[in-house]
Amino acid sequence: MNAADDARLDPPEGAETIRRLPGLADTDLPFRGHRRIKEHLMRETARDARPARTPIRRPLALFLAAGAATCAVALAVTFGVSSFDERPPVARPEPAAVQLLDRVALVAQEAPAPTVRDGQFLYTKTTGHSTSLSETAGGGMEAARTDESAERWVSVDGTAGTLTRNAKGNATDPARGKDNASLNGPTYRFLESLPTDPDHLLETIYADTRLNHGADSGSTTGPDQEAFVAIGDLLRTVEAPPGVSAALYRAAARIPGVILVPEATDAVGRTGVAIARVHKGERTEWIFDKGSLRLLGERTVLLKDSAWGKAGTPVTSVAIVGRGVADRAGQTPKQ
Repeated sequence: MNAADDARLDPPEGAETIRRLPGLADTDLPFRGHRRIKEHLMRETARDARPARTPIRRPLALFLAAGAATCAVALAVTFGVSSFDERPPVARPEPAAVQLLDRVALVAQEAPAPTVRDGQFLYTKTTGHSTSLSETAGGGMEAARTDESAERWVSVDGTAGTLTRNAKGNATDPARGKDNASLNGPTYRFLESLPTDPDHLLETIYADTRLNHGADSGSTTGPDQEAFVAIGDLLRTVEAPPGVSAALYRAAARIPGVILVPEATDAVGRTGVAIARVHKGERTEWIFDKGSLRLLGERTVLLKDSAWGKAGTPVTSVAIVGRGVADRAGQTPKQ
């Protein structure tokens, strides 16, 4: 299967992919995987049974700018959006995806927490690219890749600015302060404050996405897709406490339309299995190592030909290649 294939995975193929992954069987999961999945799908079925009202359609919009964030292209081409309460029915989370996310959550829960103290920095090194569109001399559109490889130092407690080092040099964002971190600009201390109950955590995330991407917001993506993107950003940008990471994965398993992709390749060529969600002809994928179930990176793949490229093209792809704790911004931790 490649990126241009059907967005949803046939159930037998999904089950086979899960079966081949190493680790505990579902019947051995301490949180009773089979029962959790059954109850989860029953809740989703009940929710999807509600009558859907006519969706609100928004006009076509095209933004022609290079994206600095890894999700920029997902926001670039839009063809209308439905509000949270007025959207057409969407698919329930795929059972194979729910199973994989539960396994990933168990691994995350058992991982050692980073040893940090206020005044230090969480370090993340990424390699990858985004895509931008520009107008040619002949009036056509041309897609070009932008290098998004970077090193970042994020203050543990928000008392210092975030340092970003990339091919263009160094840039420091203003300090957020201890009380001004948010889902869109998290610190480690902020992540520690998030609920570890997945339902409560997902409601916290949806409170933000409904406000900024719900009815009458002008958003082109909608709360479900933004919730999936927000969780991916949190997992990729700053290393979270183990309990919060596990809760984020289990919260993602409750988002409508989440699917499993059995084969995916990150920005440095590592192959793995992916959790994904399709939105307007693009599939956003979180890629995991098949052996350790560690998050390798994220990418957005075209499912049909467009000005951005051919079907199967990764328009954004970012791989996590280094993490650690530093005493000062600009210091590279020992790996």
